[in-house]
Amino acid sequence: MQHIPRKRFGQHFLADISIIDAIVREIAPRPGDAMVEIGPGLAALTQPLVERVGRLTVIELDRDLAARLRKHPALDVIESDVLKVDVAALARLAEQRLRVVGNLPYNISTPILFHLLPAADAVQDQHFMLQKEVIDRMVARPATSDYGRLSVMLQWRYAMENVLFVPPESFDPPPRVDSAVVRMVPHAQPAPVDAARLSALVQAAFSQRRKLLRHALGPWLDAQRFTGTFDLQRRAEEVAVAEYIELAQALPGAA
Repeated sequence: MQHIPRKRFGQHFLADISIIDAIVREIAPRPGDAMVEIGPGLAALTQPLVERVGRLTVIELDRDLAARLRKHPALDVIESDVLKVDVAALARLAEQRLRVVGNLPYNISTPILFHLLPAADAVQDQHFMLQKEVIDRMVARPATSDYGRLSVMLQWRYAMENVLFVPPESFDPPPRVDSAVVRMVPHAQPAPVDAARLSALVQAAFSQRRKLLRHALGPWLDAQRFTGTFDLQRRAEEVAVAEYIELAQALPGAA
């Protein structure tokens, strides 16, 4: 039975064989890898991956697609919203760090990225297909229009690289945006900082990104009783990731 893509799940199924082959080459799956695929859909990427790793865990919210996937003897199917899945627990079960892949639903891609952030220690690498605009923000450098909260939070924890451009016609149905594949490798020794504290700081800094930091971050720092020095005569996009981390580490009560 043909599966009709469901708009509420943001379903766009990868159909271009050459793009699928290119993605698999970038992932470079190996036998025995503990691999988890988010949103396998019609198994376009699933099949070549499972052929190479031997067994694959897939997370699929669509119950009809999950039922199809369960018919494959080498797939462990988790029928769930990925935002409710404990990825670190999957790594403990596998007794090794995970390799996470997926064509993420574009309508909730950023929440998924933040959901996975606390589990970075349990991950070897991540390869995701996303809206190209989102990946541009993920890998953006300071003093660019794409640089923002997503850039800072993810670059603190991962080394990231845009590895493949994917045009709309590679999908069925075609999305209205360009796509790309990003490689995310957790830093072996990330800067020690409380993630919630860093997130709150960065959110405050970018809340009025067109204004100088003294208008938005200044009052927030005062509320934290910060007595140190920090150049607030800049805009949020002019501050490097390392500076945000150092500021978060210098806040009162920081470990």
